[in-house]
Amino acid sequence: MQGTRAHVTRRRVFLCVILLGAALEVVVGVAVLANDGSGSGGQLPRAVPLHPVAGSFEPDGRTLEDCDDPGCVEQAFGNVAFREGPTRALALLEEEFSDLTDPACHRVVHTIGSASLARNGGNVAKTFAQGSSSCFSGYYHGVLERSLVSVRSRGAEELARVARSVCQGRAVQVSLWLRFQCLHGLGHGLMITTGYTLPLSLDVCNRMRTPWEETTCNGGVFMENIATSYGVASRWLRDDDPVYPCNAVAEEDKLKCYELVTSRMLRVLDADWEKTAQACSEVERGWATACFRSFARDVATKARYEPAAVPPLCALARPYGYERECVSGAAGAITANHKSAAEGAALCRAAPQAFRAQCYAEIGGFVVRVAAHGELRAGCRAITTRTREVSACVSGGQSYLRLIQARRA
Repeated sequence: MQGTRAHVTRRRVFLCVILLGAALEVVVGVAVLANDGSGSGGQLPRAVPLHPVAGSFEPDGRTLEDCDDPGCVEQAFGNVAFREGPTRALALLEEEFSDLTDPACHRVVHTIGSASLARNGGNVAKTFAQGSSSCFSGYYHGVLERSLVSVRSRGAEELARVARSVCQGRAVQVSLWLRFQCLHGLGHGLMITTGYTLPLSLDVCNRMRTPWEETTCNGGVFMENIATSYGVASRWLRDDDPVYPCNAVAEEDKLKCYELVTSRMLRVLDADWEKTAQACSEVERGWATACFRSFARDVATKARYEPAAVPPLCALARPYGYERECVSGAAGAITANHKSAAEGAALCRAAPQAFRAQCYAEIGGFVVRVAAHGELRAGCRAITTRTREVSACVSGGQSYLRLIQARRA
């Protein structure tokens, strides 16, 4: 299959799979999850195998020209990454999916990541340094979901021992951006490796070295629970309670759960944005702000990361007093998606004056992750010349640094 027709056909097939669900993988996932394995610190029952998607990548002879189904295309991209390296595979990805915000490309780039890890003999740091955050950081997720395959025990302590080491390589530690992506991807990998056992995955994250490492890892766990990479129906969701499991997990685990919860709410509430905003206003006391931050992230996605499309959706948060949080959170999401502070700053500039300080502070948290050492202020000055806005941006970056540097009490 060649040419434009093949290109369009493959994308249509992928969109159908993403939107309707991969039925076979759901069946396999349910079989894996049949044994509970619950209990925050316990071993998984011996009968629960490693999730089938968490094995090591194996190359074969398939090429993109051969393919007209999703599994084949994923494998073909993996073959390119394994034989020619991730740079070549990611370049082909941009040709195949010109819009890298298309959800259909996420699983493809997962496979590119896992194949690149196999090419590099399991060296996580080296593989991370060769990747990109295209398609919702799927490359990093693909690397981390395979990084725990060799762990013999499924107990929390043994998994944590390995988990604490996988993001410590020099090539990862070179930037806060890669450290964040590694720890977040680790959360995805833990869920996949443990057969989507939420309590065990959280237990492992909670054994990381610092509070920031813990919460960043937790974010990956909850994201994988809500929107599984492989169509698995997680047991840790309830159709009659769109807030679950956020209202059931331990207090120290709630933050990242609520910062992602609207992705679940929107699915249960049939993409009704007004009802979702109302639901955020009614969550348990103290967590509405985190819920509206989640709302903001989903608003940015709905707006296809275009600043001009954000304000009408954020206006839905106005009756509950969270419009400013929505705008600033969306600016942060736009910035992170484009990996460009200038993109998010466009939303801040268009926002009401009362929103701008918080909006620029949100972007500052991104700037500090990608700026060279000591270049936070310069990064903030690159997006605005107004002294108050620069100060807000710098303050946001410094707050994020303090969060990273915090140690356990």
